[in-house]
Amino acid sequence: MSDAPTVAVFRPDDDRLERAVALLAELGAEPVADPMLAVEPTDATPRTDAEYVILTSKTGAELVSEAGWAPGDATVCAIGPATADALRAEGYAVDIVPEEFTSSGLVARLEGEIDGARVEVARSDHGSPVLLEGFEDAGAYVHETILYQLVRPGGSGESAKLAAEGELDAVCFTSSLTVEHFLAAAAEKGIREAAVTGLADATVGVIGEPTAETAEEQGIEVDVVPNEATFDALAHETVTATPVREE
Repeated sequence: MSDAPTVAVFRPDDDRLERAVALLAELGAEPVADPMLAVEPTDATPRTDAEYVILTSKTGAELVSEAGWAPGDATVCAIGPATADALRAEGYAVDIVPEEFTSSGLVARLEGEIDGARVEVARSDHGSPVLLEGFEDAGAYVHETILYQLVRPGGSGESAKLAAEGELDAVCFTSSLTVEHFLAAAAEKGIREAAVTGLADATVGVIGEPTAETAEEQGIEVDVVPNEATFDALAHETVTATPVREE
């Protein structure tokens, strides 16, 4: 007899977490929902004089819509399909989605056309510097608007406890911040070292090389980095790479 692998997921506690849990269950895993990100809006809105406006998340799309932001003649760019879908759901036309759904992918898509252009990047307070530096290197005039802050919710850390006890089979880290908040939650419980040790026996899946670098800098060995930077790809590849636990 065998049990489904326990897989921790750290998405914000909204429909993204619900979808992630449902997907993992469909894939034959036992999801451990442990939200590591909570959104605190800043009530800021993107500048209206930009020629290109970059949005990097579903949350950002919803917040600019709630604020009544209008892009005017700006070229609206989404970092990936989830952000693009969220923008369209709010009634915005999306002009550009890069082939590679990452900051570096978006820089590569735009760098040949933004020399001298005003580029507005609207996102969280934990955005990668890759976008800003890449656009500036391409000759753009770059401005960043912080739409929201990402904080660690109170009560997080169930997954760290399971990892420390050797009861977690896999994790799906979606950003460097989820790695940092997982470790902070473990440290708060006095089990950081044990949790990291426990992850050595688990399948560690991450979205993107920056997340992989953050994990490895903290002593967490990464097993899965999907080519497509989406949670669906992460979930599928992580579950596939996780051995079934034998009773």
